[in-house]
Amino acid sequence: MKLVIIDHTVVDESLKGQGIAKLLVAKVVERMRNEGRKIIPLCPFAKAIFDRTPEYSDIRQ
Repeated sequence: MKLVIIDHTVVDESLKGQGIAKLLVAKVVERMRNEGRKIIPLCPFAKAIFDRTPEYSDIRQ
């Protein structure tokens, strides 16, 4: 099994507060599910999203 590490989430200052970072995490989850991979969320933001989203438990390593 191949692992993917989310170690940092960055959104341009002009886009902050619009839910873009959460959308980025969701898209990574979708793609990694399709590829049969697991994710290790090391980034504090991504980790918080994973902690609050039970639907991501299947893909979390």
